[in-house]
Amino acid sequence: MRDETKELILRATDITKRIVHIGFIPFIIYLGFTRSSPKPSLIRMISPLA
Repeated sequence: MRDETKELILRATDITKRIVHIGFIPFIIYLGFTRSSPKPSLIRMISPLA
């Protein structure tokens, strides 16, 4: 393999890891918000006092 191809694969892998790392928790919250039977309001999910 050429060095340019290896660098491209490493860069794509790093970007994919970063996207998964940053987006995992918001994705789980989104799934819980959309799949629950009594849908909570967004304020109740964010604010601990509501």
